Order: sequence, then structure tokens, then C-alpha cells
Amino acid sequence: MHVTIFENVPFDKLEVGMEAENRRLCVADDLYVFAHASGNLNPLHLPHEDGDKDGKPEAVAPSFWVASQISSVLGNKLPGPGTLYKSQNLRFHARAHAGDELVARVKLIRKTEAGSAVFETSVTLSDGTVLVEGEAEVFAPTEKHSFDIHDVPGLTVESHRHFDKLLEMAEALPAVRMAVVAPEEENSLRGALMAAQHRLIIPVLIGSETKIRSVAGQNGLSLDGVEIVDCPSHPEAAQIAVTMVHEGRAGAIMKGHLHTDDLLRPILRSSGGLKTGRRISHIFVMDVPGLSHLLLVTDAAINIAPDLPTKVDIVQNAIDLAQSLRIETPKVGVLSAVETVNPKIPSTLDAAALSKMADRGQITGGMVDGPLAMDNAVSLAAARTKGLKSSVAGQAEILVAPNLESGNMLAKELSFIAHSEAAGVVIGARCPIVLNSRSDSDKSRLASCAVAALHAQRVGVQH
Repeated sequence: MHVTIFENVPFDKLEVGMEAENRRLCVADDLYVFAHASGNLNPLHLPHEDGDKDGKPEAVAPSFWVASQISSVLGNKLPGPGTLYKSQNLRFHARAHAGDELVARVKLIRKTEAGSAVFETSVTLSDGTVLVEGEAEVFAPTEKHSFDIHDVPGLTVESHRHFDKLLEMAEALPAVRMAVVAPEEENSLRGALMAAQHRLIIPVLIGSETKIRSVAGQNGLSLDGVEIVDCPSHPEAAQIAVTMVHEGRAGAIMKGHLHTDDLLRPILRSSGGLKTGRRISHIFVMDVPGLSHLLLVTDAAINIAPDLPTKVDIVQNAIDLAQSLRIETPKVGVLSAVETVNPKIPSTLDAAALSKMADRGQITGGMVDGPLAMDNAVSLAAARTKGLKSSVAGQAEILVAPNLESGNMLAKELSFIAHSEAAGVVIGARCPIVLNSRSDSDKSRLASCAVAALHAQRVGVQH
């Protein structure tokens, strides 16, 4: 059982020969936290950085982080809470890396008349390899104390490792030809060119060639080898993109600097558009700091007040996309304000119907449960408190919002309050459509292209 209450051993209870130890798995986040706390940004200590330029990252645990594991034993176990350092000497023998298990040990070797205690100290790997050893002299507490670790605020490292994994997966595939409509301002043009540099897409820029070249020149962007289709009219540029998909010259479309309505109008035409018989829907693919998996939020941009048949397509689109992202059997939480069916809350009725439709095979490929309140969808503790027994509750990978307003607010809250990165794509047409916002970061734009490329590859529209 994990210890949450630490109790000390007062000075008069200490006996020579007393020992204590603590085991700690060194993880990448430890190295990031120490780098920020210490100000030591040596790339040898940063995961994913090649500090010595040998072609591979080192992720060497800083020696003083390793040594700090000694203080965790002294401060938590022996003597424990209330202990203060007088001195510590250290001799370093070997290195630790992210992924290593460390064992910190202390042994009391003498007590002094001045009221201090001297400990033999060491940190080893789990196989016994000595990393550091020395002696510590501390002032032990004179009174009995205990401390609850829950009184200490937790830390979440703001990294986006899930997007890094998406980029790795997409970069291993042949680049998808992407029709980029009206990339006539810096962000949209830079995003397309960055995705090309990462070998995610082969961009075909459709818009005013004069504006595109002007933006490139003003921002130092190279257009060497990039195909440009000159078309000053935004509606015509969108139509050209649709035609390219029909002709097999593009496997995805990206929105540039034009109104979303102008982009979608030719896509949604009954004749000559890219409709498939299923309603299109927008899906945010979110990398949430502290969450162990990607989180998909839908629909937050296309369907304003979807009815039940539309929600069926929204759920199926999200499942299909999740499978393209290598989530084999996605867990879908259909959201409402409560987790019980209430006829006065229509979204609970839709959620219950969607759940049953999945049970009957009308929605395939994922596990669907609802209604679920937000806490019950993403927190196992909250789900257990409510007594919910479900393979989805507490661990949803897809969140289906009742309507566009709630979905959009949820996605924006995750982005601007929880510091998530969000990729955005539209699914349900003959090819994926990347919808970027002007406020999107470079990482978000790259991830959106990676998501589109992965989905295009899976559904066979890549050319």
C-alpha cells in the first residue's frame, strides 16, 4: 500500500544502526521538473534532446537530482518530518537515466552531543550499482511529528507527448497530397509548409499566387518545389480542391485564410461534392497534460444542435478517426449534465439511445456509454463514487457533447485553461478536411496534418 502519512523518529529514540530506504522510478517528467526548478537546462539531462550530438537522446538524470533522493529518506522516514540538514558530502560513481529504478538508503552511524545525527548515505540502481555515496549530518526533530503528503500540491508537466507520437506515426507513411485552400496569410501558409518539411503532406497551394508569394517573401518562407494553382476567388479555390479529390490529385483538404462556409459549400453539394451519405462532423484531437491518452471531443464546430440520427454519425465518425490513430477499440462517453436518464434533459435520452444502438451493432468499432457527466466520463474515482460499472466510465477516449456550444466550450477550456494542444479535422466526407484556427500553435497545425494523413491512409484516399 502506498504510504501517505510520514511519521518521524525523534532524536532521543534514534539508535545507531537504524536504517531506512526509498525506491523511486526515474521518469522523464522528473528531469523536466528538476530542469525548471534548478535552472539547469543542460540538454544532456533533457529527454528527447541529443546533448552530445551522437544521434540519440541521453536523458541522463542530473547528479544532484539523484542525490536529492537521499534527502527524501531523511526528511520522510529517518529521522523524518522536522529534520534539517547540517551538512552532506557526496561522491558520484555512475549515472542514472530515465527508466532506471533508484534505491536511496540511509544508516545512522553516530549521534553527537550537539544534538545532531550522522548518517551513512547512498543511492544505487536496483541491481546494486552505486551511483552516489557519502555522509549526512542532520538535526533530528525532538518532538513526534507526522505529515500527510496530500497537503502538498501536485505537479503536472505541460508536455504533449501524444502529439509527438502522432507525428512519428505519420512521418513513417508516404506523404498525403493536400489541397490547401487560400493560404494567403502567414499562419496558414507556414502551417502547410511546416507539414511538408515534416514529410506529412505534399501541399498544393490554391489561391491568389500574388498574395501567396507576397506572404512567403515577407516572412522568409521558401516556396521552392511547391505547386501553386493561381485562383483569386475563394469559392473557386474551394471548388478546385474538391475537383482535385475527385480526380485523385489530392487525398485531403486544408482550410487556409477563407471563411469556413466558403470552404464547405462545394464539399457539401449534393451533386459533385464530397458527401458520402454520412453527416460530416468536426473532431478535436486533444493532447491534455497529465492524461495518459489522446482525448477526442466532438462535435464542436459543424453541427449546431444535432438530432439523434446526426449524433449517430458524429459518434461513428469519431470512432473511425480514433481507430486511424491506432486506438483499437475506442471508449466513447456521451456527455450530459447527469449520469442518469431524465426525460426533462433531452441529451440524456439521446445518450441512452446511442449506448443501446452501439450494443445492437448500429454503431460499430467502439464501446459507447451514456449519459455520463463530465467527471464520470474521465475520472475513475468519480465513476466509482457514483457506483457506475462500465468499461467506459472514468476512462473515455472520446467525449461526445450534446451540442456545438457545449462541445466548443469544452474544447476551448481544455486548450486555454488546462493548456492542452488541439488538432482539428472534419470527418465524414470523401477525405479528411483540416480546419485550423488562426490562434493554433505550430504544434497544433502539425498534429492536424498528421491526423489527416493517418486517416487518409487508413480509409484509402491517399494519392
